[in-house]
Amino acid sequence: MTEPLDLAHHTGFLVRRTQQAHLAAWAQEVGPRLTNVQFGVLNVLHRRGEASQRELCDDLDLDRSTIAGLVARLEARGLVARVRAADDRRRNVVRLTDDGLALLDELVPAAARVDDVLTSALTRQERRTLQALLTKILADGQAAPTED
Repeated sequence: MTEPLDLAHHTGFLVRRTQQAHLAAWAQEVGPRLTNVQFGVLNVLHRRGEASQRELCDDLDLDRSTIAGLVARLEARGLVARVRAADDRRRNVVRLTDDGLALLDELVPAAARVDDVLTSALTRQERRTLQALLTKILADGQAAPTED
């Protein structure tokens, strides 16, 4: 008979539990106004100025149907707008609205606190190491696109 896995040392199980801890910290610090993925969309748009939905997919590692739904919900709330690209009138891009920028500015400090809450037991060097290791795992192409 096969021995069961020791879940306390199983990477996938630990990552799932860490994601649960992240969502709990997000709910505590940011609240229900934006999901962490919606925040990611606004943050990317602020950094880029504008982006196609394909660029949002790539930057956030999301699939097309997920990003389409995210953009539609954010647009319905007046936080983003879809407009024609200046360099190619056949193409739409997504931009932050003034309301989207105001909400992002308001929530950035709370979103930053999520990271602090999540990694409070770690030293600064351990945080850098954790981020580097997670980045390495994701860069290896082992992670599949996520859903909202």
